[in-house]
Amino acid sequence: MPNHILSVNDITMQFGGVVAVNNLTLEVNENEIVSLIGPNGAGKTTAFNVITGVYAPTNGAVYVKDNMITSNFPKSSMKKLYAGENNGKYTTTMRKTPDQITKLGVARTFQNIRLFKELTAFENVLIAKHMLYKSNFLSATLCLNRKEEKAMREETMKLLDILGLTDVKDEIASSLPYGQQRHLEIARALATNPQLLLLDEPAAGMNPQETDELTKFIYDIRKKFNLTVFMIEHHMDLVMDISDRIYVLDFGKLIASGTPEEIQNNQRVIDAYLGVQEDGE
Repeated sequence: MPNHILSVNDITMQFGGVVAVNNLTLEVNENEIVSLIGPNGAGKTTAFNVITGVYAPTNGAVYVKDNMITSNFPKSSMKKLYAGENNGKYTTTMRKTPDQITKLGVARTFQNIRLFKELTAFENVLIAKHMLYKSNFLSATLCLNRKEEKAMREETMKLLDILGLTDVKDEIASSLPYGQQRHLEIARALATNPQLLLLDEPAAGMNPQETDELTKFIYDIRKKFNLTVFMIEHHMDLVMDISDRIYVLDFGKLIASGTPEEIQNNQRVIDAYLGVQEDGE
C-alpha cells in the first residue's frame, strides 16, 4: 500500500461567488515527484496556498501523514453563496498556521522568488534554520544559546556545500544569477528539514540550459535528502521528464491524473492544456 505523505480531500476554495478550486482530491506518496499542471488561472497556486496554510479552504480537509492541518465547511454568509461540491460532508473547522505546517515537515518555494534580497546567501539559509530554534527568549538574551547557534551555522555551511552554493555564500542574494537565486530559494526551504517540498513553478523565467540544470538539481535533492516533491510547473519537458505522476487542473476542477505517458495521451488534457503553449500562472 502507498504511504501517503499528503492527502487533499474535497478541497474547495471560493472567493465570494468565484470558485477557484472545486472539490480537489489528490494524494502524494512518500519519495514521489508529483506535478500539478493546468492552464493559467486553473487554481494551482491557490491549492498550494491551502496546503501550506496561507488560505483556509471553504470546504474540505488536508492531511500531512496522519496530521490534519486544515478543515473547514461553508458557514455564515458563505452558506448561501457556496457553489462547490460536498456541502454538508465536513463539520470541523481547524487551521494550522504556515509555521506550524513547516514544523510538520512541509516547505515551499514561490512562483516569484522571495529571497531576502539584501542579505547574503548564507544569511538567507541561516534565517530559515531558525524555524527549528529551540532556545527561548531568556536563554538568547543571556547568551546561553551559543552552542545551538554554532550548530545552525555549521549546518547552513554544510547545506550550501551539498547544493554547490559555497562559492556564493557571501554574495548578496539579489546579485546572484537568476538560476542560482532559484537554487538558493530551494536551499532555504531545505534548511527547515522538510519531508515534503512544494515547488511553485521553479523553472519560471529560466532558459533551456537553466531548466536542464534545475531538472538534475531536483533529482539530486530528492535522493540526497530523501524528499517527496510536489511541483507546479508549465515547462512540459521538465514535467514529463521528472514526474512519477501528474494531476491536471482546469477551471479549478481535476480533469485527469496518471503517469506522464497517460497524461500525454489524454485527449481531454490535450484539448484543455497540452495543445496550448502558455507561460506563467
